Amino acid sequence: MSKKVLVLTLIGADRPGLIEKVSEVIAEHGGSWEQSRMARLAGRFAGILQVAVDDDVAAPLMEALASLASEGLNITVEAGAPEEGAQAAGTLLEAEIVGQDRPGIVREIASAIAAVGVNVLSLESHVGPAPMSGETLFTARVQLQAPGDLDLDALRDSLEKIADDLMAEFKIDHA
Repeated sequence: MSKKVLVLTLIGADRPGLIEKVSEVIAEHGGSWEQSRMARLAGRFAGILQVAVDDDVAAPLMEALASLASEGLNITVEAGAPEEGAQAAGTLLEAEIVGQDRPGIVREIASAIAAVGVNVLSLESHVGPAPMSGETLFTARVQLQAPGDLDLDALRDSLEKIADDLMAEFKIDHA
């Protein structure tokens, strides 16, 4: 029997048992919880999740997940695509960005990364007080996939062009 890959986004008021409810519905339909990223943000619990399920139970699973809205959990389901060979199609990099927070910082960083044809695979960021000054500090860890022919210096140059304006430091290493 063939499998279908589903990508779920979920959000609801944070409370104990949310993950249990979602995992229970997935397990009842023979689904496999493959990978996820979830976090509490501003009193809400939000996440993304990849599930594999037999084709013939994908529709009933989607209906059962939608029924969790009655419990205050909004779930959106999209069909995923196979990722065979996707990771081999380039160089995996990790970047760390630290700087004073301000509106537009993520847009400017994303623009500099996209300008050299690099794809963002994951982005984790937070804002908090700087250790010594107490000013608001933006910190991000980004996993990137660069085309195999990308000169790493081109990516560094692209980020350095905005570093002074953003008052940010960038570190880029191979993953």
